[in-house]
Amino acid sequence: MGLAGVLACLCLPARAADPKADPKPDAAIKNASIEASVYLDDKIKGDSALAADCLAEGRKWIEKNAAEAASARKDEPKLFKDRGGYSFERKYSERSVVDGRYVSVLRDDYMDTHGAHPNSDVNTILWNTTAKKRISIRPFFTETADNGPTLTAMRKAVVSALNAEKKRRGAGETATAEWYKELKPTLLKIGAVTLAPSTVSGKSSGLTFHYPPYTVGPYAEGQYVIFVPWETLKPYLTAEGTKIFAGARPEGDADDRD
Repeated sequence: MGLAGVLACLCLPARAADPKADPKPDAAIKNASIEASVYLDDKIKGDSALAADCLAEGRKWIEKNAAEAASARKDEPKLFKDRGGYSFERKYSERSVVDGRYVSVLRDDYMDTHGAHPNSDVNTILWNTTAKKRISIRPFFTETADNGPTLTAMRKAVVSALNAEKKRRGAGETATAEWYKELKPTLLKIGAVTLAPSTVSGKSSGLTFHYPPYTVGPYAEGQYVIFVPWETLKPYLTAEGTKIFAGARPEGDADDRD
């Protein structure tokens, strides 16, 4: 069976839950070149449109990496014989639900491509359950122009929080402009963002920015999750933003994600 045929069978049948068994992937492939899996958490599966969107993206991710792994194995067959195929895993998990319709999703990736060590990545999705599509944080702010007032203030708050977190971790020597040079006051360069949960039900306490290893510090420092409280951005909120933000970050949320 060719790659296209294998990938057509990626959606695996459901099975009864077994608390002792590892969760079964929602999409997967395994051959001599690669082993790759995609998982959706139960909350995401509860929204059929969101689940379909994530799974479609996950399958494309598997297909792309499977093709690249097959090409690499063709070029270096001995390496794959000695070390086995590439390994990939992607997990989609719900971070928060705000105003009953804004769902923040974390997309965590693990990749082992025979490098010095495996790598990881993190990205985010903001889903509007009413419109049944992905959106950005634009509706919550009066303007989001590149280098404009909102994103300039947002970047300043992110860098300040990063410096504080690095000091807390004992990694203050990497709190430098050199590590932050890719963080720019634009929606595409400020970092992967989610709506943080709040002590007020149905509201968000602010924004959390998710940075994988190597983004704002060396690999050994791991991932950073940086919180910016909504009050810091209050001058830039639209009516919709004012509606969804309130309260404080719950105790334990920092421990769960940072």
